[in-house]
Amino acid sequence: MVLQRVVRAVIMGPPGSGKGTVSARITKSFGLKHLSSGDILRANINAKTELGLLMKSCIDQGQLIPDDVMSRLILNDLRTIEQSGWLLDGFPRTVSQAEALDDVYTVDTVINLNVPFQTIRQRLTSRWTHLPSGRVYNTDFNPPKVTGLDDETGEPLVQRDDDKPETVTRRLKAYENQTEPVLEYYRSKGVLETFTGTETNKIWPHVEAFLHRKLSSINQKVA
Repeated sequence: MVLQRVVRAVIMGPPGSGKGTVSARITKSFGLKHLSSGDILRANINAKTELGLLMKSCIDQGQLIPDDVMSRLILNDLRTIEQSGWLLDGFPRTVSQAEALDDVYTVDTVINLNVPFQTIRQRLTSRWTHLPSGRVYNTDFNPPKVTGLDDETGEPLVQRDDDKPETVTRRLKAYENQTEPVLEYYRSKGVLETFTGTETNKIWPHVEAFLHRKLSSINQKVA
């Protein structure tokens, strides 16, 4: 029997970069467990855990969640799946979070989706929503039959605050400022792999081929 080492990966990319789609494909193709920091955060707040209550009070006061609290939260979850390979999404967001993760686990690879901000801006600001039903349209590839109106009810569509150009620009800038040091941290460790493109379906085959090679080389080292 060939012993297979558990694979631990991180995925990074700005909002609107297709991270959710790529994560879903990775977990399906390679059997890694997908851990989203946002999902873990919401689950703890809903369950009113000690950390959840602490984080809710930070959010309610408009404060950032401290690095040590966020790290404890994620590491608690990782300990429950020690025997599984995983893909972390949304963590680490700062160098101190990356260091906290490194203290406990060896990260094998960091997949960075490098999608031009112009593409993301276009993708997000083209979204219009029918609020009562939650139907989402995209003026580029899924436009409503009548501009500005819902297909089924004829009611007006609105652009969510998150999708407004000025908000998107602000979110992308914040991501860049926060994340660049983390990318540099992993680049210096030799585990950062960047995939550049404007379409998820064109980026994915490169991610898939890279992971096949990576997993194969990791398992050869174990054998």
